[in-house]
Amino acid sequence: MAADTDECKYFVRELERNDGCALKVKQCCTGGVGCVVWDAAIVLAKYLETEQFHDASPGADVWSGRTVVELGAGTGVVGLMAASLGAEVTVTDLEDLQTLLRENIHENQALITSGSITAKVLKWGEDASEFLPPPHYILMADCIYYEQSIVPLVESLKLLSGPETCIICCYEQRTEGVNPEVERRFFELLQQNFNCEKIPSEKQDPEFSSPDIHILHIRRKI
Repeated sequence: MAADTDECKYFVRELERNDGCALKVKQCCTGGVGCVVWDAAIVLAKYLETEQFHDASPGADVWSGRTVVELGAGTGVVGLMAASLGAEVTVTDLEDLQTLLRENIHENQALITSGSITAKVLKWGEDASEFLPPPHYILMADCIYYEQSIVPLVESLKLLSGPETCIICCYEQRTEGVNPEVERRFFELLQQNFNCEKIPSEKQDPEFSSPDIHILHIRRKI
């Protein structure tokens, strides 16, 4: 009965890495926006495997040994990809997503051979001192959609990032309802303290990309 119950609670989406191994990501059959794998998360996860993150000389990925914090991790697919490429990852989300994050970490532990991954609670805008010193990378996929979360999200980016931190933000541009205004406000607030560089489609994964899904590199203004 336990197995049947588990099957009813979760359904699995697989994401194949370039080496043929696949991340197996559990999603919740019921729940809020954090319980499923969104397209922007897939696009960002596959972007982490593109050639600009591959160090050709020693044949190692740039991710090896890099510290990473993922914001609004949801299922954890982006952080899992980074960890499987050798990064030291902390995936963060609210308390009610921690069980799902831990499930997915456990499910994919065999693929994480040189990196590491831990799940922790982080509420945007609140104290982030336990995640310091600033990580090399902050990853965020589809975090720009709630109007009330814009100010605390930008505050967390300010609290977590240092002068060397690269924030990689991937989001799906939505044209309905309040979404355009929410996006406008986010970037207006963000650009007070950060510079944004849009990544062209030719630098993204050729299969996992979309005209509606944008990737940005964001860094603190000097």
